[in-house]
Amino acid sequence: MNTILLVEDDPSLIDIYTTKLKQDGFSVRVAKNGQEAFELLKKEVPDLLVLDIVLPQVDGWDVLSKIKENKKWEKIPIVILSNLGQKAEVEKGLKLGAEEYLIKAHYTPSEIVEEIKKILK
Repeated sequence: MNTILLVEDDPSLIDIYTTKLKQDGFSVRVAKNGQEAFELLKKEVPDLLVLDIVLPQVDGWDVLSKIKENKKWEKIPIVILSNLGQKAEVEKGLKLGAEEYLIKAHYTPSEIVEEIKKILK
């Protein structure tokens, strides 16, 4: 069973994505901000990280940069899942090392899970 670390601060989205991922056979850990994400990463390295950009305390850009700078975590595939959809933001996310940049409004939870499955194959 693959473990997904979901870094998201919206309780309703946490519920939706967690439910869908578990239905599809994933184990899910949730961090509501960047600081929580680092605490969870120290305990367990997930198979994939789903990362929002707009987060309290430590934003997604900092989380992405710090993960890619850390030898222990740099190989974790990261899917950015954000409402920030400007071309410059998408390019920045991919340049910083994200596998995929998905805009929340453009994907259903089922489509997001399918993208995650493709990356983990």
